[in-house]
Amino acid sequence: MSILSIHGRKYGAGSPLIVAEVGTGHNGDRVKAAELIAAAVDSGAGCVKFQHVYADEIIHPLTGVVPLPGGPVALYDRFRALETGLDFLSFLKDETERRGALFLCTPFGKRSARELRDLGVVAMKVASPELNHEPLLDELSSYGLPVILSSGVSTLADIERAVGLFSARPAYQDGVSLALLHCVTAYPAPERDYNLRILPVLSTLLGMAPGVSDHSMDPVLVPALAAAVGAVVIEKHLCLSRDDPGLDDPIALPPGQFAAMVRAVQDAAGRPLEETALTLSRDYTPELVEAVLGNGRKRLASSEADNYGRTNRSLHARTAIRAGQAFTEGNVAILRTEKVLRPGVQPRFLPIVLGRLAARDVPDGQGIRWEDVGGPVDAQAVSPG
Repeated sequence: MSILSIHGRKYGAGSPLIVAEVGTGHNGDRVKAAELIAAAVDSGAGCVKFQHVYADEIIHPLTGVVPLPGGPVALYDRFRALETGLDFLSFLKDETERRGALFLCTPFGKRSARELRDLGVVAMKVASPELNHEPLLDELSSYGLPVILSSGVSTLADIERAVGLFSARPAYQDGVSLALLHCVTAYPAPERDYNLRILPVLSTLLGMAPGVSDHSMDPVLVPALAAAVGAVVIEKHLCLSRDDPGLDDPIALPPGQFAAMVRAVQDAAGRPLEETALTLSRDYTPELVEAVLGNGRKRLASSEADNYGRTNRSLHARTAIRAGQAFTEGNVAILRTEKVLRPGVQPRFLPIVLGRLAARDVPDGQGIRWEDVGGPVDAQAVSPG
């Protein structure tokens, strides 16, 4: 049986870790943050998760307006507004642990990762778009802390490559410090896209604890079926009200619905799948239950396929790069592309790109493609920048 161990606590298919994803729903307000933490714990969550945001680690200022559940948003400006600083993060951690829950937080780059490490966190969470951010994964793997990886908008090859960066380190070779959350990167995600039979397949293939990060609107269907197929971690967004202004509040569960989810998960955990499927078929339909379970073959869900290569990370010009100018750590960034800019090559190719000359102009913010990359820098004639 797959086990996840975090700070002396062990979680398994019969006793999964339930994560309340608050994210940035507090909007930097300590009073609201404390209310969200209390609501999460009172609703039965064993873990409360947040996000440590620096806009420059995530997207370019020219990313543009992006459609989100609450409406169109100038995404870079919104992320800048969600930068809270370390004092606020320390407050979140203290308040969560004071209430007896596990504090979990998502970094989006090396700076935020190092600050979380220095804050003394006991585990790390990697969001789906960062599963191909290899410099970040290398950084996290060097800490030896338990890590929960989300795998939305990712292929099996992407997942295997990411997990391999951790399993190569001695701290992760027994698998008990790693969990992989199956996820559909759509907001909201259709329940029919979840293909939950993939959880035991991924667990067997990769030797780590399986789980699900659920972005669907229903409080019970996906979480209960995930527990029934052996999920060790179940994560779902929590809000005080779906009318609140947080980025994810429109798809999050208010406390009453979150508590109903927890009860459904606890009822399904450790029971035969057939019993849970039969029970849920009475409230939903047998056809819907079977559709949510799926065929167990890993694929991009139809609702997230168009996001592949754009929600994930790629190489982008941090500033305008002229033809003949060298690619350097100062002018190349690993960013999410989103909808407006063009995507670049995968982050794993950063060592190849750095130190070469631009074969043509690369506009500010745009993805760096192979046709933009020329020969190596001539040591006698390095273009500044």
